[in-house]
Amino acid sequence: MVRSALAVLVIDENRIRASIIEAGLREAGHQQVTVIHDVTGIARRIAEIEPDVIVIDLENPNRDMLENMFQLSRAVKRPIAMFVDRSDQASIEAAVDAGVSAYVVDGLRQERVKPILDMAVSRFNAFARMARELDAARSELESRKVVDRAKGILMKSRGLSEEAAYTLLRKTAMNQNRKIGDIAQSLVTAAGLLGPAEDE
Repeated sequence: MVRSALAVLVIDENRIRASIIEAGLREAGHQQVTVIHDVTGIARRIAEIEPDVIVIDLENPNRDMLENMFQLSRAVKRPIAMFVDRSDQASIEAAVDAGVSAYVVDGLRQERVKPILDMAVSRFNAFARMARELDAARSELESRKVVDRAKGILMKSRGLSEEAAYTLLRKTAMNQNRKIGDIAQSLVTAAGLLGPAEDE
């Protein structure tokens, strides 16, 4: 995706500050900029607009407003750059936990908008990639456990060695053009239905 083609949503109740952000974005080449001044029903508006990136500017946020924005950032699964005038350690930690990609304290200047937006997108993409890799690793580990159980079932029921049991699973998977984990899961499920519960 070309950076300049990003659809950017700016959420800011202060029109003057919103115009600073919008000017910085347009100067950086972002033409698809939508500005919202009223946060009422913001989740629905985000769903309608479907922005690629969200910029939130909170002039003097109270704790409730910050928490609402953090809940929003957890829900929308998009890069979020948040500008605040002042903050404390708890708010910074809450922003990180909520997945805010860039949390900028007392840094709202037009020339800083583009690099902060670029950094928010890069950080979001890096975290998303790490999350996908973690999910893939968990899935692989789960698949290995199922394959080990299936091998155990074959070894016990057919008197096969571990290597022969694995070879049979692999050959069956290849013949059926399926993943070995899927074949193993089918075997484990069938064994559970047909016989006494396998010892874990």
